[in-house]
Amino acid sequence: MKTVLTIAGSDCSGGAGIQADIKTITANKLYASSVITALTAQNTTGVSGIFEVSPEFVAQQLDSVFTDIAPDAVKVGMVSSSDIIKVIASQLTRYNAKNIVVDPVMVATSGSRLIGESAIETLISTLIPLARVITPNIPESEVLCGFSIHNEDDMVKAARAIADKTGVAVLVKGGHLVNDAVDCLCEDGHIEWYASRRINNPNTHGTGCTLSSAIACGLARGMTLAESIHCAKQYLTGALEAMLDLGAGSGPMDHTWCIPEPAQNN
Repeated sequence: MKTVLTIAGSDCSGGAGIQADIKTITANKLYASSVITALTAQNTTGVSGIFEVSPEFVAQQLDSVFTDIAPDAVKVGMVSSSDIIKVIASQLTRYNAKNIVVDPVMVATSGSRLIGESAIETLISTLIPLARVITPNIPESEVLCGFSIHNEDDMVKAARAIADKTGVAVLVKGGHLVNDAVDCLCEDGHIEWYASRRINNPNTHGTGCTLSSAIACGLARGMTLAESIHCAKQYLTGALEAMLDLGAGSGPMDHTWCIPEPAQNN
């Protein structure tokens, strides 16, 4: 069985972060391991508290995973401090980690800020260069490229600018625009679009975590980046189409939509 490691924060409400990643990896029939960078007190209405794990303990978790069940792909999500980012980058380099997908989580779906300003430059200079692909949404892409994004032409400019700046493939996610859910990939100077039908579902908590984890699943299986993104988009679309409705705010998706119901005893 192929294995995927998720390095991210814990979402106690279960819709995003480590919990969404493990559900996604499991639903895609791969083995999930995890390194927790922070505990969050959050639900569908917002984040009320963040408790960071020490960099030393993050390193210890990474040692435990890589020296026993080495992953075929790695997804990196919420990393809220420079020291934690440096430790993760150092350990991934030490263990020659492959197929790294970095979701540069800066703002939660609810609008709550999840990363400090000082950590952004460290993220750009130490962790992102190790990635096979990074998956910023529109607000995150604006932070990374330094200009506003209003349309698909701007997405292309942003993807190229971020790719030039970081030296890695960039998938700019267009879900924050008002048209169909189109994402723009810049890989080795080539632009490719991934379109999916926009689903009228207000419950989108954890969509970014889910997509990046699903991409990591494809890479772990040996798919190309393009194939991995295509399959990940299909999985995310199914999770949204299931129309799960939980919580008072932007609720979670049904990560198990593709798993058959268990047989019932008569």
